[in-house]
Parts: sequence; C-alpha cells; structure tokens
Amino acid sequence: MSPLITHTLAQVWQTLAHNWPFLLASALIAAGLKVYLDQEKIAGFLQRQGHTGVALATATAVTTPLCSCGTTAIVLGMMAGKLPWAPIVAFMVSSPLTSPQELVFSAGLFGWPFALAFFATSIGLGLAGGAAAGWLERRGWLANQTRVILPAAPATGPTLPQPGQIRPRGQLFWQESLLASRRLLIFFLGFAFIGYLLNNLLPSHWIAALFGEGQVYGVPLAALLGIPFYFNTEASLPLARGLMEAGMSQGAVLAFLVTGSGISIGAIAGALTIARWRVVGLVILLLMIGAVLSGFAFNLLAAAG
Repeated sequence: MSPLITHTLAQVWQTLAHNWPFLLASALIAAGLKVYLDQEKIAGFLQRQGHTGVALATATAVTTPLCSCGTTAIVLGMMAGKLPWAPIVAFMVSSPLTSPQELVFSAGLFGWPFALAFFATSIGLGLAGGAAAGWLERRGWLANQTRVILPAAPATGPTLPQPGQIRPRGQLFWQESLLASRRLLIFFLGFAFIGYLLNNLLPSHWIAALFGEGQVYGVPLAALLGIPFYFNTEASLPLARGLMEAGMSQGAVLAFLVTGSGISIGAIAGALTIARWRVVGLVILLLMIGAVLSGFAFNLLAAAG
C-alpha cells in the first residue's frame, strides 16, 4: 500500500476516533425522530396553527429530520390546508438545511461555534424567505404558483392498522438506529477518505488561494460549487472537513453546505413537482444570497474573534 493511501487512512481513522460519539448520537437522534414523529401529524399541526405563520414553519423545519420526500409531503399538507406562501416558502428554505442530528454531527466535525452558526443561518434564511414570500404574495406575484391539484381531504377518521402491521416502537427504534448508524458510517468513511485524499494530493496553497479567508471570491465560488458537488449530509460534511483542513475558510464551507443542501439537483427537482418557477426561483435566490452573506459574516466574526 502506498504511503499516500496509508497516511490518508490514518487521518480517516483519527477523525473517526474523535467523532464517533457525535456520529452515534446523530444516528440515535435521527432514529428517534423518525420513529416517534409522524409526518402527517406535523402537516396537520402546521395547518391548525396557520396563524403563527412563518416562525412556526421555520421552527418545525429545523427540528425535524426530513429527507426531500418528507419535505415535499409536509409542503403538500400545508398546501392542502390553504396556507399562504409565506410559511410554505419558509419551510421549503430551511427544512433541507439542518436538523437536530445534523447539528450534533457538524459539531463533532467542525466544533460547536460552526454548528450553531449553520443552525442559526438555517433559521434566519427560513424567516427571511417567509418575509419575502409574504411581501411578494401581497402584491400578487405568487398567484397560481401551485403545480399540483389538491383534492379536498375526505372527512374520515384515522385508518386503523391491520393485524400484523403493528411493531413495538422500541424494536423499530433500534432497527432504525442500526440502519442510520450503518449508513452514516459508510458515508463518513468514504467521503472522509476522499476529502483527506484531496487534501494530500492538492497543494494546500491552491485551496487557500481559491477559498482562503483572504480571498473575496472564495465564499461565492464555494456557494456555486456546492450546487453540483453536494451529495448528502452524511457524505458532504466529512468532505467539507477535509477541504477545510486543506485551507478552505469556514465561511466558504458554510456557503458550500447551505447551497449544496438547499439547491441541490434533488432538492430543486422535488420543489418543481409541487410549485412553479416563481416560488422555486425565490427559494434558489434566497439560499444563494443567504449562503454568500452568511459565509462572509462568519469569516468576519472568525477574524474578529
């Protein structure tokens, strides 16, 4: 085995040894929220509490572990409840960005200051998205932007599970924990290896010259690269960690993660199945501008501190 591969594997092992408690906690949180939270109940809650609007939608988005399909399901429920676009856009903006398990995972890789900054950015962008959508909707710019036709919900009671379909939640929790742990470990090892391999192959001054703290174009460039190169949370956080160690500024990493998670091809494709281009374009614009501004702000705070 070549010295390069050996050194890269040693770096991956060292990172895993340092971060395994955070990975385990992240997997357990993800499993617990998946087992004990019902997406239909979340959508119904948002419909019933529609008067609270943007703040509640944003809070729900950042505290629930939803994939793109889950986000789409919640948004469809909000549309069925005839909610205005403001809380819907707030949810669409902030939901892909973060979750409780991602907060713990990113804290292990980057430290709590970065993790909390990313979490706060997700909340801020959700609130800003809701405010912008509300302003545009009052002026008629978001009229007829729903792509799907939603039938009225039938007035039926809850469907009872059939015999044999019920499994103890404790059993489901441990099954989901094992699945989440295995998935997280596979992506972590694979993309941490890629990140450290790039770190060892590319001269650090190249990364620093493009994405370092002193480069004014580093944050916007990282925001653009996040769109095609972001895979998912489990893969992209370890990859970003390797790039940070190679010289990428923390603000550039933040911008990369914001646009990657929010404007990835999968996220936009999912959004376009339920909303038209004015709404989706608003989401893209908000995330792009927010990623760049938050990246610059984080670099300034890091330099001042």
